[in-house]
Amino acid sequence: MAGVKEPIEVKFRLSDGTDIGPSKYDPNTTVAALKEFVLARWPQDKEIAPKTVNDVKLINVGRILENSKTLAESRVPVGEVPGSVITMHVIVRPPQSKNSEKQQSNSPKPNRCGCTIL
Repeated sequence: MAGVKEPIEVKFRLSDGTDIGPSKYDPNTTVAALKEFVLARWPQDKEIAPKTVNDVKLINVGRILENSKTLAESRVPVGEVPGSVITMHVIVRPPQSKNSEKQQSNSPKPNRCGCTIL
């Protein structure tokens, strides 16, 4: 069984400390597929909820994972205990309304200099 890769067990930790999972995934599963899994199982009672996969960022051992990479490519085996669950942190990009973007671009920028000329 040297060529057989075992499934990787992953759970997703949300910003409020709640978890989605753990579930087992094939090492060839892409990060984009993991994000779709998170999106499909997102708790309905959360104030901020992602609308698309692009609104979600997965972080593993301090690194933001790329959608095109596989789970095996994204793993950092240093410090992993064989057979343990990998915890990935989920960050959601807050929704931006069109009005707030227009207000930011139209509003004058405040003078941020706090210098005093003597």
